Amino acid sequence: MSAGSILSALEDVQIAPRRSLAEEAADKLREAILLEHLAPGTPVPERDLSEAMGISRTPLKDALRLLEMEGLIDYGPTRRPRVANPSLDTLRDNITVLGGLEALAGELACAVATDKELAHITALARNMEADGGDTLSFFHQDMAFHGAIVTAARNTPLAETHRQYNARLWRARFLSSRQIDRRENTQAEHDRIATALMARDGAATATAMRAHLRSTIENIARVHADARTKRDEH
Repeated sequence: MSAGSILSALEDVQIAPRRSLAEEAADKLREAILLEHLAPGTPVPERDLSEAMGISRTPLKDALRLLEMEGLIDYGPTRRPRVANPSLDTLRDNITVLGGLEALAGELACAVATDKELAHITALARNMEADGGDTLSFFHQDMAFHGAIVTAARNTPLAETHRQYNARLWRARFLSSRQIDRRENTQAEHDRIATALMARDGAATATAMRAHLRSTIENIARVHADARTKRDEH
C-alpha cells in the first residue's frame, strides 16, 4: 500500500485535540480500521505510514503498540504489523467473558448507582432511539451506554478488566453495531436494560445484559457468514 493510498484512507478521520503524536496516530488508525479503510489482514508498512501521517517512526511504533494491546494490530511471523483478523471462535470466547463483566456491572449499578446516574443511562438509551445517527455515531452512542453502566458500578477492578476486553473487541462490536437492520433489536435490548436498572432489579439487569451480548455474538457470526459467502462467490 502506497503512502498516498494510506493517506487517502485516513483523511476523513477526525483527531481529538491535545493528544500525543502516538495517541493521535492511534486514533486515526483505529477509526480507519473500524471503517474498514484498512481491512483485516492488511499489512501496515511503517515507513510509508509514518510518511503519510507526517510523523517519525517512534510515535508510529508507539501507536501500533497501543493498537496491539487493543487487539486491532498483530504481528506476523516476520514481526511486521498487520490489521488483526481474529477468528469467530476467539471473538465468541471474548464476548462471553465481556457479557459476564457487563452483567456484573449491571447488578452492582442497581445497588450503588445514584438516581441521577440511572436517569443518565436511560437518557442515553432514549437518545439512540431518537437520533439513530450515522454508523459511527450510533456506535459511539452504543459504547457510551455500556460505559456508563460500568462506571455506575463503582468497581475499579471490574472497570479495568472491562476496559481491556472492550478494547480487544472494539472492532467486533462496531461490526455488530453497524448492521442497520438490527438497530431496532439493539434499541429494544437497551430499553430492557435501562428499565431493569431503573427498577434496581439486579437479576433482571444481569439477564438483560447477557442477552444483549449474546445478540452481539449472533450479529458477528452473521457478518462472518456473509463475508464467507462473498468469498465463495468470487
